[in-house]
Amino acid sequence: LGALGPKPSGKALGALGMKRDRTLRTTFDRIAEQYDAARPGYPEPLIEDAIALSKLPAGGSILEIGCGPGTATLPFARRGYSMLCLELGENLAALAAEHCRPFPAVEIRNTTFEDWPLRRQAFDLVISASAFHWIPTGPGYAKVAAALNDAGSMALFWNHSLGSDPLLREALERVYRERAPELGEYLPGRRSTDALAKETIAEIDASGLFHEVAVRRYPWSGEYTAEDYIRLLGTYSPMINLKDGVRSALFAGIREAIELHGGVVLNQHMAVLYVARVERES
Repeated sequence: LGALGPKPSGKALGALGMKRDRTLRTTFDRIAEQYDAARPGYPEPLIEDAIALSKLPAGGSILEIGCGPGTATLPFARRGYSMLCLELGENLAALAAEHCRPFPAVEIRNTTFEDWPLRRQAFDLVISASAFHWIPTGPGYAKVAAALNDAGSMALFWNHSLGSDPLLREALERVYRERAPELGEYLPGRRSTDALAKETIAEIDASGLFHEVAVRRYPWSGEYTAEDYIRLLGTYSPMINLKDGVRSALFAGIREAIELHGGVVLNQHMAVLYVARVERES
């Protein structure tokens, strides 16, 4: 559940989304402004490593899958790269276009990756930040590989939540169990980030289209007031899809638990980057 979850886990909303109910991927556009304001970005060393590991040339071209409001787009845009960014949500795409207005080499297109007309071998790098789990992996990897030139690479990255103070985690777990038991399958603690990394590497390898998979990890922390934490929780698809009354009761319980434990949530996070080079058949 990412930020939703009080225990350390890789089973994060906005992480790899192992549940992969792809019908939920349209929900974020309903809260586009909140998503833009609340979702965290990515550590600068991750961006630098994505560029270095992919051997992205100066002035290179990037295809971004699921750019959202441009959270991961901007760090690359500021470095002068030409970018085509695909976003299925109309409101999110509009926000991304506004944020990227100072960068004329960046184009935001309101479409899904699946519906986008493939430009074969047109890109040096394909990136996807906290979004590729919404793409069916078989045809998804094939289309990514087809879009890359012979020297191209794919960079996928996610933010994982590692949880907060154990006492607060326990209190939050009680709130979830009592007020939104339907979220039980999303509660963290079942899978580590290492397990998720192994699964992602296995998926990439199984495609037969990439090689030299590199994995890098970037620990970071975020401090949230109760209101900031709840605003962030409200950007995750299971929360968005709760009945209004259930969500209100859950958030009230979460707010109370946080206030009783000092009023601040210090969440530990791990950003994970996967870079793989395209492999052409000889």
